[in-house]
Amino acid sequence: MPLLVLRVIFFLVAAGLAVSLVQHRGMPEGPNWLPFAVFGGILGISAVVTILDAAMRKKPLDVISSVYFGLIVGLFLTYVFNLAMTPVLPLDAWTRTVINLVVGLVICYTCISLLMQTRDDFRFIIPYVEFSKEVKGLKPFVLDTSVVIDGRIADVVETKVLDSQLIMPRFVLSELQAIADSSDRLRRSRGRRGLDILNRLRSNTAVDLKIYDRTLPEFEGHPVDLKLVMLAKHLDGKVVTNDFNLNKVAKLHGVDVINLNELANALKPLFLPGETLEVLVVKPGEEPGQGVGYLDDGTMIVIEGGSRFIDKEVDASVTRVLQTVAGRMIFAQPRLD
Repeated sequence: MPLLVLRVIFFLVAAGLAVSLVQHRGMPEGPNWLPFAVFGGILGISAVVTILDAAMRKKPLDVISSVYFGLIVGLFLTYVFNLAMTPVLPLDAWTRTVINLVVGLVICYTCISLLMQTRDDFRFIIPYVEFSKEVKGLKPFVLDTSVVIDGRIADVVETKVLDSQLIMPRFVLSELQAIADSSDRLRRSRGRRGLDILNRLRSNTAVDLKIYDRTLPEFEGHPVDLKLVMLAKHLDGKVVTNDFNLNKVAKLHGVDVINLNELANALKPLFLPGETLEVLVVKPGEEPGQGVGYLDDGTMIVIEGGSRFIDKEVDASVTRVLQTVAGRMIFAQPRLD
């Protein structure tokens, strides 16, 4: 309802502006249809603006801020131009009004376009925007090539655990495209899976995925991983990756990292010594007599004396749990009772 009232008021104000221009004493005399054309043209523009506003339901805040500040700066510069040109160009009132409108239109467009193209290089300080950011505590997530190829990022995002904006840098997308065009069959399939994951994220209306096109001057001459870390630091964001080395580099630069492998390990169920598991022994272990099985989440179960149960399900009692870099390993013994 408030938006409907606003649009009605906007339309009425536009109609009043059109009447004022038609009745302006400086309006040149012309054909009888000229006043109707001016009146209808202004109302038509107002109607188009209102329809476009109603059609665009999802409006990015950074774009709105760019338009807002661009209009303020543009109108101020138009006012200064009017003050400077009035003594220089002694024109009649109608001509001066037309020139001011055209110049104002051009200046406002230029200011808005400039701010929209550079909105990623700075942040507008608007009280309610800052308040909202502090409440949500959101930081953009910069995606790495490995995490896109892995594919689990799409499942994690769809659970709404990560609700921040996802940033896909153009140089990472180019690297992914190069992998998808590789002559090696395995690399090519991995690259195409990564592109499919990106399309899946982009088609999800609940996911805010942005392709970051800008290239900062300090990126020149650096490898992709370092560019990724520098971009995350520039955007005050976090790197999302599966690459252990990139994880270490990002931490050296003071950039927060979300490693999906560490996240998966953290979400695996905990088992205490003495608990019983039912597991299928699939192969012998490294030590004599050991058997190896896996839980549904991929956790390895090493069963002492379980080699005789290969290809069979066995009830095993947990003896100890070992946390390694590769994940969590559970050692157990078969229950003979």
